[in-house]
Amino acid sequence: MVGLDENSREMMISGIEMFAERNLPKDLLLKLDKDEEFLSKEKIKEMYDPTKLGINLLLIPTEFGGIGAGSFDMYRVCETLAGIDLGVATAVFATFLGLDPIRVGGTQEQKKKWFTKIGQEGLLVAYGATEAEAGSDLGALKTKAVPVEENGEVVGYNISGNKQWISNGGIADIFLILAKDTKAVGWFIVERETDGLEYNNPEEKHGIRLSNTVAFSLDEVYVPKENLVGEVEGEGLTQAQAVFGATRIMVAAFGLGAGWAALGRAISYSQGRVVGGTPLSEKQGYTHKLIVPHVVRLEASRAYIEDTAIKLDETEDGLQTEGAIAKWTATEAGNAAAEASIQAMGGYGYVHEMEVEKIKRDVRITQIYEGANEVLEITIARNRWQEHLKSRGAYFNDLAREADEVHLRDGDVGADVSAYALKALANIYEECRIQKLTRNQHVMMRLGELTAWGETASVFSRIAANETYSKGVKFDRETWQAMARSYARESAMTVIKDGIKLIMGYGTGDPASLRSKVFMDQIMNGQSGQKEDRDLISERIKDVFKMA
Repeated sequence: MVGLDENSREMMISGIEMFAERNLPKDLLLKLDKDEEFLSKEKIKEMYDPTKLGINLLLIPTEFGGIGAGSFDMYRVCETLAGIDLGVATAVFATFLGLDPIRVGGTQEQKKKWFTKIGQEGLLVAYGATEAEAGSDLGALKTKAVPVEENGEVVGYNISGNKQWISNGGIADIFLILAKDTKAVGWFIVERETDGLEYNNPEEKHGIRLSNTVAFSLDEVYVPKENLVGEVEGEGLTQAQAVFGATRIMVAAFGLGAGWAALGRAISYSQGRVVGGTPLSEKQGYTHKLIVPHVVRLEASRAYIEDTAIKLDETEDGLQTEGAIAKWTATEAGNAAAEASIQAMGGYGYVHEMEVEKIKRDVRITQIYEGANEVLEITIARNRWQEHLKSRGAYFNDLAREADEVHLRDGDVGADVSAYALKALANIYEECRIQKLTRNQHVMMRLGELTAWGETASVFSRIAANETYSKGVKFDRETWQAMARSYARESAMTVIKDGIKLIMGYGTGDPASLRSKVFMDQIMNGQSGQKEDRDLISERIKDVFKMA
């Protein structure tokens, strides 16, 4: 298993928090956001300075002077960074992302040269994949790398094209550029001072204003052949896809960290805001609508992120579908939590000084970059559709049996309700197969969404049944179990309600028969206990967020 030990990880988290407290005060972050200015290159390089923080060393292997962090470490770091400022987190993430093609596809010589150079010199990296007409569809890019030959041998490439929405694009020292080569596409390492690079002005953005985002052009930018990652043409998409599981875990953690940053402010506000003689935190209508459901969704996201991160560290396998589920679940939850936090704070939530409106503007990007959530819905559905077909409908039923086994071991974590939701998913997929409903793109998207709900609930129940869990969790085991039960109920109702709507809306069906196929009665019975669990969670939230 790769990565840091728990003490080293927590020391890194504490180091980031202390660095931010000293160097990134709230007033500075708010002013830069208001003035639409990005965090300076000098400030970012302070974060890269090994005598101060050395955060850029995290994904550099130890053999090249780095820290050698794993996916679980990166989830905790990215959550922490997003809780400070998502624009700053994005600037740092760009370097992490830019290192990935070299890490997974580079030759040993390339790794030694570039990891050592980037680590020792604290260089900023940009990941140049996206184009104006090729966002999530990397295969549609138009940037070309034309071979340059001498004496009949390729000695380098001239790269021409345009890149859009590039984080760190205007300030990076090193660019990883995805371009068409003679076979397919490849990654090319380009240094900033290379002739032919021309940068546009920074984008004026809705959020993450503290990150530098630009478009730039390449006009016959020459790179030597040894700057083609792996020194083999046509490997670019394979190299990019190999890390989607890990990189989407990082963005999932951004959604988690930003969502908690907003919700934490709303919770603290509710304890001091007295209405009708009692704090808002004592009012059920307030907590059960605006606070508790979002706490539950965020912690469900955490459970799925942690489960996927641990698997990545154990197997180093791609887990692209699981990464997509983690990213979809956490970023949807983070955005919803930030929206609810504005409402929870009323007029105060709407003003710049209180930060939650800024967090809402910032967290919105997490549903767009590193794979738009609608694209991820299709990614999830396509994979699970193939699993459903290959297993002759057994895939979700097998997951349901696992959930039933969890319920037998611990009947207090909502695993029984999760099992019914998974059985319902199996029948919803099968009904879509029989009626050929997956020919509709929208059906596939909704199946991906329902799959994310169902699988996240089952993972949350399984992890909540464990005796121990990570320091990332804010609550005791009893509270987490109540959250797992609450999420299982919400997930199951979402699956059956939207599943029936999908089948009846895009196909045909008998309502009474569908009601039986999605186990509606069992899932409805499983809704009992909702009030008691929300009451418990409300009380425990107050304990965790006691006013200073």
